[in-house]
Amino acid sequence: MRPVPSALRRSVFHWAVGALAGLALAPAAFAQAQAYPSKPITIVVGYPPGGSTDLMGRMVGTELSNRLGQPVVIENIGGAGGAIGAQKVASAQPDGYTLLVGASNELAINKLVTKKVKYDIKDFTAIGLVASQPLVLVASPASGVKNAADFIQLVSKNPGKYSYGSSGVGTSLHLAGEMLKSQGNLFMTHIPYRGVAPLTNDLVGNNLEFGVFVLSSGLPHIKSGKVMALGTTEAKRSPITPDIPALAESPQFKNVDIGVWFALMAPANLPKPVHDKLRKALTDALQSSEFRKKLEATGSVVASPTVDTDKYIASEIDKYRKIVQFAKIEE
Repeated sequence: MRPVPSALRRSVFHWAVGALAGLALAPAAFAQAQAYPSKPITIVVGYPPGGSTDLMGRMVGTELSNRLGQPVVIENIGGAGGAIGAQKVASAQPDGYTLLVGASNELAINKLVTKKVKYDIKDFTAIGLVASQPLVLVASPASGVKNAADFIQLVSKNPGKYSYGSSGVGTSLHLAGEMLKSQGNLFMTHIPYRGVAPLTNDLVGNNLEFGVFVLSSGLPHIKSGKVMALGTTEAKRSPITPDIPALAESPQFKNVDIGVWFALMAPANLPKPVHDKLRKALTDALQSSEFRKKLEATGSVVASPTVDTDKYIASEIDKYRKIVQFAKIEE
């Protein structure tokens, strides 16, 4: 028998040492995952305090803390439409101590409209959907438009004359407006605003004819009569505002179905025991009548715990991609 070359013996030796080291570490890593959580958890929100995503993050954080027995700290990292905060979570250790409560903008849309976003949805582990909120198309008092039929007739007869506003380029609100243009064969100019407040001021001041709001943001102005609600943007009427028709009830807009949604995410490659504990805590929260009432009070529709989050987000990305390509949106 030939002697084994010394180089090969050294290679086998180093492989064996590495394998044994890995086996030694595996039980420790497994035990650590089983003990999760053993310290405070951070939920990153990619926006300043006070917005809808921040509110959602704080509500989810309270529920997780109550169910997991550890403090949950909210870290607001605003900028780039939520992308800076999302990037931090995508790059974090997948140990379950850094999570993201993110919205459709940073999880599904930003990557489609700008090359500056370096992360992808595959860089996250989905824990689960939390809730969604419909958007609402509104008209200023001076427009004289009171319903979707009036809107379609006015804009169709005056292509290019009218404008609609949103809270920024590439947001869900912007994409909703472009979806209406595409499906209704309408020509309007998009006016991006730096947030909801200046958009509201121009609508109320009759400096802008139409706008798209998140329903919860628009409701106070709708109820006060400062703007007129023309329709919500999801396939069916919102249970929060059953008196406001869905735009999809109009034949021209029968395929309109878009809103803003929120999900709890972790970095990719999250250990299964950690994922399962977080998933159970979120599922228990979503099935709690008390938590559901709190979400519904914000204008949200509570997500079903049985939804396959990965498939849902993939289908949403496909939907957004078609709108982005139609409107040639790029930053």
